[in-house]
Amino acid sequence: MKKPTYKVIYLIMILVLNSCIWGNLDDDINPPIDFQQQYEAVTMLRTEFENSTALLPAEPIVETGKIYVKDGFLFINQPNNGFHIFDNSNPSAPVNLAFLKVLGSSDLSIKNEVIYINNATDLIAVKPNFANNTIEITKRIIDTFPELAAPNNCCYNNTPENEVIINWTLIE
Repeated sequence: MKKPTYKVIYLIMILVLNSCIWGNLDDDINPPIDFQQQYEAVTMLRTEFENSTALLPAEPIVETGKIYVKDGFLFINQPNNGFHIFDNSNPSAPVNLAFLKVLGSSDLSIKNEVIYINNATDLIAVKPNFANNTIEITKRIIDTFPELAAPNNCCYNNTPENEVIINWTLIE
């Protein structure tokens, strides 16, 4: 019996790899229409946007994002709206203290009692005072981050220079 030559083995390997690479290409290029949801940008005038950050009374959590724990406090992001702040000194019974409204937010970092937060396209540094229920924005660096993208990255928004995208809503 004659053994297969290396040319036949290479030919079989090429055919197998070719079918793996090109087999379902059409499915990737043309996804079903049902899965293509459309979104509309929610914008705000920059002057109004820059004055919208506030420390508010505690609110119920509606939707959650990232969670950050620091020095007995628990920060739970409500995507594009702000952070629920809990006293976590007793982890078995955290106490909902306040809601830090920061439009377009998704993440924060804390260093030396200053909270650094993405505020849509801006980076802000905030010093909270929980005893007085106040905050002080100590620094704002505008246009640090790219414009908020739609959840499915479907849409380009030609946002006027004096406006900021703070969220996206699903068009029904």
